Amino acid sequence: MTFKRLALTFGVAAIFPAAAQAAEIVLKVAHFLTPTTPAHTRFIVPWCEKIAAESQGRLSCQIYPANQLGGTPSQLLNQVRDGVADIAWTLPGYTPGRFPLTEVFELPFFSTTYEATSRALWDFTEQHAKREFAGLVPIATWTAGPYALHFRDRQVLSLDDIKGLKVRAPSRLGNKLLSALGATPVGMPAPQMAEGLSKGVIDGALLPWEAVPPTKTHELTKFHAEASGQYALSTATTIFVMNKAKYDSLPADLRRVIDNNRGRDVSGLAGAELDAAGKLAHDQVVARGNTVYAIPAAEVERWRAASSGVAEEWIKEVSAKGVDGRALHAAAAAFVRQHSN
Repeated sequence: MTFKRLALTFGVAAIFPAAAQAAEIVLKVAHFLTPTTPAHTRFIVPWCEKIAAESQGRLSCQIYPANQLGGTPSQLLNQVRDGVADIAWTLPGYTPGRFPLTEVFELPFFSTTYEATSRALWDFTEQHAKREFAGLVPIATWTAGPYALHFRDRQVLSLDDIKGLKVRAPSRLGNKLLSALGATPVGMPAPQMAEGLSKGVIDGALLPWEAVPPTKTHELTKFHAEASGQYALSTATTIFVMNKAKYDSLPADLRRVIDNNRGRDVSGLAGAELDAAGKLAHDQVVARGNTVYAIPAAEVERWRAASSGVAEEWIKEVSAKGVDGRALHAAAAAFVRQHSN
């Protein structure tokens, strides 16, 4: 049974407050998105319902969307590590330098589909990057959908067209990709994009489809470019993690409930749910009358060549930290291929 179906089956603690009152342990779950976003409605809420059901009401969640615990999106990681939140969903890219190894999945033309890359990210994390999660218990690691480029008032078909445009990027490697393509990257969390687009601070945004309707990007842009081919122009890693001290404090049977709802399959399921949301968002944008198009394959090869140095730079940076960057790059790519077949 998918998390989405569980959402319909059990309902949430906010709807059934008696269940929350009866719980022995209420987990504070924080993220920076609004309650209408797919990550909230299609994964976080159903996940909370599932652990409540499997613990027979002894576990429940109190969800704090939109940074209701205070702070900014970039502070969520510290909040869960410090115990302000028990569980958090966030983007590692908002805290540059703290997840240098798993960042490999954000390289240009590296990821494929939501579900395949999410499973690959979990396997890579378990085998090569556990140290990046010190003080945390990973529940799920997934990638956003293949990023598309969304532009206010012009159709971008080539490297010449994108040159000099101010484009929102979600992460350090997103910045590097856009710079390699000739654009001017503007680092900006998703909640700030609407204002940036409406005021013309940015000409466009690098964003996955599932995030378009919640951020009203389709209302503020007219042209939406996708890269042809199997590999995505870019993506962002996302993590759903629990404070380790909180996890360790749970009775053994409740830790098993958490363990039964974390891992590769849960990560893949999160990716699948976001994939479904991305397809709906894509159709919504088309129905609105916006121009959605694919950058031709021959031109995509030019973009791939122009951005190839980003991967080499990442390999050098990671190797300078005392690990074999090229071997890690190869291992991550192998996981992507394995789960994409």
